[in-house]
Amino acid sequence: MYVKICGLSTPETIEAGLQSGANWIGFVFFPKSPRHVEYGKAKELVGPVRGKASIVALTVNASDDELDAIDQSINPDIWQLHGAETPERVVHIKQRYGRPVMKALTIRDEIDLAAIPAYEDVCDILLFDAKPPKDSKTELPGGNGISFDWRLIKGLKLKKPFVLAGGLDPSNVAEAIRLTRPQGVDVSSGIENAPGVKDRQKIIDFVYAAKQAAEML
Repeated sequence: MYVKICGLSTPETIEAGLQSGANWIGFVFFPKSPRHVEYGKAKELVGPVRGKASIVALTVNASDDELDAIDQSINPDIWQLHGAETPERVVHIKQRYGRPVMKALTIRDEIDLAAIPAYEDVCDILLFDAKPPKDSKTELPGGNGISFDWRLIKGLKLKKPFVLAGGLDPSNVAEAIRLTRPQGVDVSSGIENAPGVKDRQKIIDFVYAAKQAAEML
């Protein structure tokens, strides 16, 4: 079970993620997000992560210039594309940087599953997140603290590994793993005390709960 802690922005919370056994540490490069980090700060934060966990750069419809700047600042192990990037864009980014790409697909209803095959053919990892409610005015494609109906993806036959995200926290991650059997889980707002403010103990509790649940499968 791979556990991703996303949207980290302080040395203390990065340390908590690493010490608790998180496999992926995610940095958000999206100015509209309360978890956004500037390139210079990210470069300072990433040092302790390298070699201990995979470094994930989360972007939303980023241009090549923006991706180049991120690449130069943190040299990520994995790109996480969390916007409306097309399959062709995924292929371009994989070829340009030669690194794995995790593509997020947002889900609300069964119809949203129709996009899976096209992205599964080109990405390395799928990430299923909750689509914002229809009446929502949020501009954030993820990190909104809401879940989708996990039964929609129960038993899906996939060629690529998938990561479950959306509304996960220390209290529900075990049930989510039991029901959907993902290869990984991703948390951001579910370990926060306020938007963008991570809680050290919640990070530890989440990783422990996820790892324990995986051992029970």
